[in-house]
Order: sequence, then structure tokens, then C-alpha cells
Amino acid sequence: MQQKITLLLLLLVTTICFSQEKFTLSGTLSDTKTNETLIGVNIFIPQSKAGVTSNEYGFYSITLPKGTYKIQISYLGYETIEETIDLTKDIKKNFNLTETGEQLDEVIITEKTATNTRKPEMSTNKLSIGTIKKIPVVLGEVDVLKALLTLPGVTNAGEGQSGFNVRGGGADQNLILLDEATIFNSSHVFGFFSVFNPDAIKDLKLYKGGIPARYGGRVSSVLDIYQKDGNSNKFSMNGGIGLISSRLLAEGPIVKDRGSFLLAGRASYAHLFLKLSNNKNSAYFYDLNTKMNYKLNSNNSLFLSGYFGRDVFSLSNSFVNTYGNSTLNLRWNHLFSDKLFSNLSLIYSDYYYGLDLNLLGFLWNSGIKNYNIKYDFKHYLTDKVKLNYGVSGIYYKFNPGTIEPSDANSGINYKQLEKKYAFEPSIYIDAEQKITKDFSISYGLRYSLFYRLGSSTVNLYQNNQAVVFNSELQIYEKGTPTGTQYYDNNKVIESFNNLEPRFAASYQLDENQSVKASYNRMTQYLQLISNTASPTPLDVWTPSDQYIKPQILDQVALGYFRNFKEDNYSLEVETFYKKIKNRIDYIDGADLIANEAIEQVVLNGEMRAYGLEVLFRKNTGKLNGWISYTLSKSEQRTPGRNANEPGINNGNWYRSGYDKLHNLSITSSYNLNPKWTFGANFVLQTGQPVTYPNGQYEYGGITIPSYGLRNENRLPTYHHLDISATYTPKPNKKKGWQSEWVFSIYNLYGRKNAASISFRQNVDTGANEAIRLSIFGVVPGISYNFKF
Repeated sequence: MQQKITLLLLLLVTTICFSQEKFTLSGTLSDTKTNETLIGVNIFIPQSKAGVTSNEYGFYSITLPKGTYKIQISYLGYETIEETIDLTKDIKKNFNLTETGEQLDEVIITEKTATNTRKPEMSTNKLSIGTIKKIPVVLGEVDVLKALLTLPGVTNAGEGQSGFNVRGGGADQNLILLDEATIFNSSHVFGFFSVFNPDAIKDLKLYKGGIPARYGGRVSSVLDIYQKDGNSNKFSMNGGIGLISSRLLAEGPIVKDRGSFLLAGRASYAHLFLKLSNNKNSAYFYDLNTKMNYKLNSNNSLFLSGYFGRDVFSLSNSFVNTYGNSTLNLRWNHLFSDKLFSNLSLIYSDYYYGLDLNLLGFLWNSGIKNYNIKYDFKHYLTDKVKLNYGVSGIYYKFNPGTIEPSDANSGINYKQLEKKYAFEPSIYIDAEQKITKDFSISYGLRYSLFYRLGSSTVNLYQNNQAVVFNSELQIYEKGTPTGTQYYDNNKVIESFNNLEPRFAASYQLDENQSVKASYNRMTQYLQLISNTASPTPLDVWTPSDQYIKPQILDQVALGYFRNFKEDNYSLEVETFYKKIKNRIDYIDGADLIANEAIEQVVLNGEMRAYGLEVLFRKNTGKLNGWISYTLSKSEQRTPGRNANEPGINNGNWYRSGYDKLHNLSITSSYNLNPKWTFGANFVLQTGQPVTYPNGQYEYGGITIPSYGLRNENRLPTYHHLDISATYTPKPNKKKGWQSEWVFSIYNLYGRKNAASISFRQNVDTGANEAIRLSIFGVVPGISYNFKF
């Protein structure tokens, strides 16, 4: 009897062990035609409700109990793959996906782009380059950043303005990454175009909340953009000719199926037409994207990518303004096992701003550089638990300004505003865990440190206050230094450290709908010194120190997500609230340009924003697109530091420069037939907050306006309708020279949107009058795109 019991127990243990035996399916997902790896491809196992997405390098891994599984692999614009896998051992299997339709690299959107109701990820938006190319834009120039403005929670300061604002935050609060390298100025020609060449972009994703722990350094959003790797199968070229600029991209194999290169250039030429009319003024831009990759073996790959861009603006050669970004990134991918993927990156990023003022006889330049080393790991522990962890260190060099004579006879003396240095190390861990078949969570922690370093001479002030309050005049004034203190090279002037927890959860109500919630804390140690509503090339970055504290964000969000009618329609509704400590504000009359003691005009305040976002999408059919609407408020406050100080704006909350109560965008695309595709985009926004004069007085015979509270007025409501038509002469031609024509009209009904409103006294009547400045009327555009 005892032997039988022992035998039964042994059999039971063996059965349990066997049933718990698990194996791993892993590999790479790529495009069939180009071998380009694909980011964010969904791999789903229907019978176990398990799933995973490919990482930034196309790698995936999923561990399952021994058995036979049906696998579904789906990706926007590509045919879905369904395959049965007999998982009786660890399997490495690569999948090649085929585009559903092709039209000059534009994907005809007939594939379902349903909302992922299972993952805890929320407050994120992803746009394919094919979708972006169909959105009508000014002068027909495809623009990645302008496409983001069609999404809920994303606005900017208006037409011709640089940067973008997310959930009521400033443009400087967005972390913009191109192949992991920081882009400090995202615009060409003072905001008319973005620095991103759409032909060179593979993938982009915008995080507005619930931001993973691997990201840090900004408090509003993360825009993560990856360049194409290049075609490793065959050599090809594509490009386009527009009214303002042209572009050309070449790509091909270094060694077939093992390595590839990509080289893309873009340049504007409108200034050439000015020269034909003897106009000596000029404004143009150019940029260059490069990338090379090589697969050493099945476990190791190298990537080298770079970007270089410049804008040049001149007035009769007496004033020449040059500015732009440059980046370089060397990466090593290593696969330790079928469950552990790693990436080591060495990154250089630089932003340069230069002025050549021949009229005044001097040159001015400023900028910021950073050197970044980071090591990231992605660990696929089981089918229910995945880990991301890593470390990074960023060294910053700030140049607030260098003045030097343009020639020996200028009479200007060389002067260097004191350079600043900082070091920002961090470590993080992030987990995504499936608790039950309906409940999933992600949670993580980032620990960041920041050291403001020498060499530097630091001003000292009484009571450690660089700004003083004049109780007689009831105004804030610059403090007078009581002395200075010198810090030698790499000596720590001030240090900070912060824990930044992240959390998100998703509960699936049924197969088609779920509710999600998230919380994240983030810290920003760099501050942009600017008092304009949108960034300008002249703005200067500065590190946190004993006077300018780091910004700290706390944000919560709650959302409802649903797919309708077999995923043909999707609805996303989110509400959010965020609060930011230490948002800098400026005293009245602050002088920011070439200020060697910027702490004397800055006060630390706070900021808050809250709102509701709705995104409704039609995913399939000849007519597809989306409607986005945002109802939100964004406010700022700088209270007095003690009971005797009123603070700025009497210490009351006031509208930030990014407050837009209503923001509506309707974007659509209609595929009439293989030759013709039409697009339309309508935008309606509440006017930007401004401060108008509320009275005037005379002093010395001069009429001087007086102003009320900050931002208590608004510009008129902003709206415009844009349309486009794309004509493909030979849509079925897949080899040789292929082309298309894109026709567009920006601002179809000629709305004169106000970029600003200024006030003056009429010379003839003496009456006060308001002057509206508008940038665009009706703007037609045409471009010719080709590839071969």
C-alpha cells in the first residue's frame, strides 16, 4: 500500500512539474521588403490571453507553458499573420510582415487600429508616417509636429510658432528624443516647419502621462522618435520637390541582410527667389539624417546614427542668425538570452545659437551640449511579468553667451558669460505584470540625482534671496550680491536627488472595453529661460541650483477605452490632473538676454492643469480618421515668500500662456480609388491668453499704457480648415520610377487668425487702436514625390 501511495505521489509531482514546464518563443519582427525592424508589433496568444509587443529594435520574447498555440501578429498597415507553433522547446523565430498596400511609403489605412484595451499603458498616442503624410499642412510640407496638434491634449501658441504644449505644460517641459538623443529646438524657420524629415522617420510615440520609468528629465511629455535603419535588401531612393523645400533619401545594404545605411537630406530654397528680386534678406534651412547598422551575429548588432540641422536668417548681411541641433549616437544591442535583451548607448547632443551683427561689430553665440551614456535592459521573465531596468549618466555644458569682435576695428571687447556645468545620473526599474486575465498593472521607480558643478563663481545674497521685495513701491527688484564664492572644476555647488514612482493599471470589463488609471512623478532639472509663449532660438537653458529649484510633477489620470463594431471604431476618454512645483516665473520688467545673474529676476512658483480628453477614431474603410476634443485649464501661481509679500499677480492663480479651454480637431482621409486620396483637417481652439492694457496715463508728455492682472484677456478664437488631394498616376506600378502629386490648400476660407494684437495711438485722430497681426491667409501648396 505504501509503495502504491509513493508511486502515486511521484506520478503527481511529475505531472505537476511537466504541466509547469515552460518554453520561450523569441525573435525579431521586420518588414518583408526592406528588412526594417518594426517597433510595437502586437504578438497575441488568444487561448491564453497572453501577449507582448516588439521593442525599439523589433525584438520580442514570450514564455508559455509547453503546448501548441495559435499566434496572431498584427501591426498598423501590415497584413496580420496567424501561425500555429508547437512549443516543446525554446524557439527562435523571426517574422517578416508585408504591407497591406503601398503608395510612395504611405500606408492605405484599411487595417484595424483598435485601441489596446489589455495593456495598462494610457495617455499615449502613436501615429504612422503614412498617416502623418495625409494630413494637410501649410505649403504642402509634411510636418511631424503639426500632426501631433491633431491629438487630444496637444496644442501650440499659434500659427508660425515653434514647439508644442501638452496638457497645459510649456514647450520646454517636453523631452524630445531622436534615436535616444535629445533635441533642444524642434523647429525650423522660427516654428514654420519641424526639424524631422518624415522620409527618415520609422516610428514615433507621444507619452502624455503614465510615463515609463526609463524616461526622465522633463515634466510634461516624452516624444520618442526613431529613424529608419535603411534597406538591407536592395538600394533604393525616394524624395520630393515642394514649393519651399526639397528632400532626397538614399538607403541600401552594406552587406545584404546583415547591414544597411541611410542618408537623407532636406533643404529649403525660397531665399533664392528673393535674390532674383534684388532682395538682400534671406531665410533658409537644411538638415541631414544618417544611420548605419550592422549585425555582427545573431546576438550582437551595432548602430550609428546622427542628425545635423541649421537655420540661417539674415537681413542685408548686417544681421545673420544661425542656429540648429546636431546629434550622434553609437548603440550596441546584445542578446544575453532569449529572455534578456540589452542596449548600450553613447550619445552626444548639441544645440548652437549664433548671431553675426556686422552693423554693431560683434559676434554672439550660445548653446548647450550634453554627453550621455546609458545601459538599458529588457527582461522577459514570464508570460505575465516583464522588467525594464537600466542606468544612465548625462554631463551638461551650458554656454549662456560669448561676445567677440567681428573684426579688429569693431571696438568690441571679447567677453564670455560664465559657463555652467552639471551632471545627472539616474537608475530605474519598471515592471509590467498581468495579475489576472482581466487585470494588469505596470509599476516602476526612477531615482535621479543632479549635481550643479564648477568651475563657477556664485553670487551670495542676504538671507539667500536673489530677488528682494520693495515694500514702498510694492514691486520685486534685483537683489544686490553681498559677495561671491568660487567653486573649482567639478566641485559640487548644489545637489538634488528625487525618487520618481510610476504606476498604471488596466481592468478589462470585457473583450472590447476597459478602464485604466495611472500616476507618475517626474523631475526636471533644466530650465528654459524664456518669457515668450513659444520657444525662440535665443532662449537659454540653465541648470537648477541653490536659487532655481528643479520642477517636480505629480500627475494622475483615469480613462475609459472601448472598441466598437469589430474594432472598426475606437473611443478613448481620459481625465487628468497634474501639479508642478517650482515652475519658474519672472518679476515684472525682467531682462533675460545676456543676464549673468539670472537668479535676480526669477521666482519659484507652481503650476497646475486639469482636463478631459476625448479621441474617437474610425479605423477602417475608404473614409477613416479621428475626432479629438480637449476641455482643460492650465494655471500658474507665484505666492509671496512671506506674509509681507504679495507674490506675482497678487499671489493668485492666473492662466498660463498655454491655457486653451477648448481644443477641437477633426482629421479625415478618403480613398476614392487607387489613384486619388483626399484629406481634410479642421482645427478650433480657444484664443491664447494675453494681457491687454486697461488704461493709460501721461508722463512728461508721453502716453504710457497701464496693465491689469496677468493673462486675463485672450486673443480671438483660432480656427482653420485645410484640404489635400493626392494623385498617383500609376498606382499598380511597384518597380522602377514611381511618383505622386500632392495638392493642398491651408486655411481654405482665409481665416485671419491673430498671432498677436498690439495697441497704438493713431497719429491723425489721437484715438487708441488695436492692430491685429496675422501670418497666413489662404495658402495653396503642391509637391511632387517619387521613389525608385
